[in-house]
Amino acid sequence: MNYKMWINGEWMDADSGRTYPVINPANGEEIAQVPLGGKTDVEKAVAAAKNAFPAWSAKSQAERSAIVNTIGQAIRENIEELAMLDCLDHGTPITTARRMVMGAVVNLEYNANTARSLMGDVIPISPNSFHSFIREPVGVCALIIPWNVPLIMIGAKLGAALSVGNTCIVKPPSIDSLAALKFAEILHNLDIPKGAINIITGPGSTVGEAIASHPDVDLISFTGSCETGKDIMEKSSNSIKRLVLELGGKNPFIVLEDADLEAAVERAVFSSYNNTGMVCASPGRYYINEKYHDQFVDMFVEKAKKITVGDPLDENTWMGPVVSTEHRDKVEYYIQSGIDEGAKLILGGKRPDNPPLDKGCFVMPTVFTNVTQNMKIAREEIFGPVACIMKFSSEDEVIDLANDTSFGLCASVWTKDITKAMKFAKKINAGAVWINDHLTISPEMPWGGFKESGIGKENSVIGLEEFTQLKLIAMNLA
Repeated sequence: MNYKMWINGEWMDADSGRTYPVINPANGEEIAQVPLGGKTDVEKAVAAAKNAFPAWSAKSQAERSAIVNTIGQAIRENIEELAMLDCLDHGTPITTARRMVMGAVVNLEYNANTARSLMGDVIPISPNSFHSFIREPVGVCALIIPWNVPLIMIGAKLGAALSVGNTCIVKPPSIDSLAALKFAEILHNLDIPKGAINIITGPGSTVGEAIASHPDVDLISFTGSCETGKDIMEKSSNSIKRLVLELGGKNPFIVLEDADLEAAVERAVFSSYNNTGMVCASPGRYYINEKYHDQFVDMFVEKAKKITVGDPLDENTWMGPVVSTEHRDKVEYYIQSGIDEGAKLILGGKRPDNPPLDKGCFVMPTVFTNVTQNMKIAREEIFGPVACIMKFSSEDEVIDLANDTSFGLCASVWTKDITKAMKFAKKINAGAVWINDHLTISPEMPWGGFKESGIGKENSVIGLEEFTQLKLIAMNLA
């Protein structure tokens, strides 16, 4: 099947006429062709968004919110088809894919409704003057979507940007574009003003670079790797764009000596292998108190062995393949580096050889122990189903270890002592710290990291505000 891009309310091929294949990671088969967009296609999309901005931003907040809610409802009515495309394109198990589609709906509806609560501020400087801040849309926003949870991120980014009056160019990931193009088809059947939303496909090296360097793009919201985020910062600096960057993580999961071990293991296994470990908030490093270490490892491995890995279309499958052969090779590179550096591989680490899994990009649930702080698997983001477990003895030691990283996305601490938990939450240098939980994220919760994990926040009222700019109005009443 051949897909098209959606620019200015019209279906378009790439100017080059070229396409590229979409491969099902579960079996290696080609399932579609999508347009190989380029610089001239970006020019069309940016021009369409720029032309649409005055009329879209002039709509009342109630009108914009109603339209975004309509989009959410239309997504809700197409759950099964969107989930099926996510299965085929990304390898997401069907039960998980349905939840991800609903995640897009929830984000769209939350942003549409919360935008109606955004307010300015009056500053009481003197009785003879009136000073206020008002919020205005930024302009043309480029939304660069990651391949691990594309629909959720489209819902979050587009819902926020559109609701407060911006027009948008959505660049879906090149290896996971089908759900976004189906999303465009849904939009095409709605009464969306032409140019308010544009969807253009192609690789980051051409389409992404053209977007980042375009002088008429006012804001870029990107979720992905630190390396790409840094490149976007460099390319966008010629016109000083607004940036919202949600980048990588190597997130500590800390189990103290008084933790509820059963609850910690339950959440640890879910967090490590949900979406085949391809989640920026997954635990990258497990720090287990020496009192519990061996017991934790035994319980973790026993539970991980019970995970059903298989065909994403099977309702009983809990974990599917990684997204591509290239990413499988990357994950396997890290597994081999762990072995070479002396970590102990106690589960997984090999490709399945049983049909039909032998034809897909499967990486089995993998567990390392005897990991040390300076190993590559302890310092770099693997983004796959690999758990790296370490032992610690003192609380001060583990806080130092948790902060010994260039990342600062999230962390979790497991303890029954709430005073101790709050001490850890304050001392860990990360944008989010869970206590007795991990990987719980909702539209109401502001999300974004410290250090090389990003700039700005998504979700919540704070995330909406990222897509606005503050204007001071000052009036002399004397």
